[in-house]
Amino acid sequence: MKKNILMLAYTRYSTDARIRREAETLAFQDGYSVSILTLKEKSFPIAYNLDGVNIIEVNLNKYQGKNNARYLFSYFQFMLISFLKCNIMFFLKKIDIIHVHNMPDFLVFAAIIPRLFGKRLILDIHDSMPETYYTKFKNKSKLIYRVLCWEEAICCRLANKIICVNHPQKEELIKRGIDAKKIEISMNIPDNKRFNLEEKEKYKKNPGDAFKLVYHGTQAKRLGVDLAIKAVAKLVDKIPGLEFHIIGTGDDLEDFIKESIYLGIEKYIRFSKKIIPLEDLTKILAEMDMGIVANRKNIATELMLPVKMLEYIALNIPVIVPRLRAIEYYFSNEMVRYFEPENVDSLARAILEAYKDEPKRNAQTQMARKFLEQYGWEKHQMDLINLYRNL
Repeated sequence: MKKNILMLAYTRYSTDARIRREAETLAFQDGYSVSILTLKEKSFPIAYNLDGVNIIEVNLNKYQGKNNARYLFSYFQFMLISFLKCNIMFFLKKIDIIHVHNMPDFLVFAAIIPRLFGKRLILDIHDSMPETYYTKFKNKSKLIYRVLCWEEAICCRLANKIICVNHPQKEELIKRGIDAKKIEISMNIPDNKRFNLEEKEKYKKNPGDAFKLVYHGTQAKRLGVDLAIKAVAKLVDKIPGLEFHIIGTGDDLEDFIKESIYLGIEKYIRFSKKIIPLEDLTKILAEMDMGIVANRKNIATELMLPVKMLEYIALNIPVIVPRLRAIEYYFSNEMVRYFEPENVDSLARAILEAYKDEPKRNAQTQMARKFLEQYGWEKHQMDLINLYRNL
């Protein structure tokens, strides 16, 4: 008999690469039926099946703003809806395992009744909530940080298993007293079904084509998109045909558009102003010459191994990255080109040097693929499958 998995995720399912990868991997196994409760993507919620996963949208939009209270209120709304849905499915005997994707951690309480009756509960920590809140809302209160650490500890205690995204993050959780035996790592590895060289090889660059830089993902200053724009402003006269493609939406998108106009480089910047579904994203990225990750240095970004970086590597796109803890844990100078975090001149210099030295950037791209040889999803997915089997 199949085990019924219910995932809970405050996200838009079609564009969330990590959640889709995990859900589809489990749905492909003979022993599991996978459903996910998620946010609506259009004006009204729908239920549908995508690649073997049952998606159930709730009538709630993702809040994108800078108001702390409204963020928390939106999280609590989703938790209450999830609580009702979990209980209905539990009493109908349609739940065996609940897999909660943070943020927030306290979404695990939506599954408290099934958990108390012996159903298995997994907390999947995409981003560490104390560090992310501290950085996102620029709240330096030590009391709030400690409260969030307590919240994290309670949620982790309630879960049967905890998933985190990399080894540095796991080390931080253990330092805060989380039981190491409960923690497994499922890294933000690109799905090789979508991010592979087949699409890249379809695109052939011709002499005189534009030199295309790309950043895709959340549009937020904490992720350094404005720093990348300022670096590009220093390069428009040094790199012929330079274009910077910025793909995605977020709280600070309008500020970035204004910044490009203020710097007089708006004709060099291509803002998508929308989220691109995974099915279309690979085709767009395949045309790019270089990827940029420009995260600012803080306690949250030190623990991030950005999935966008790994997606560039999977497509043989050379990548420029800041010297931050989690990135340096896995990648050497022979694999990526580093710059000093929050240093626009250092970023501009790294881009220009990589542009001028095509043999070196190609060599770094090939060396970076060694990471995928070790942690690629075709191998790494067994860690997730075995976690479920051991439950």
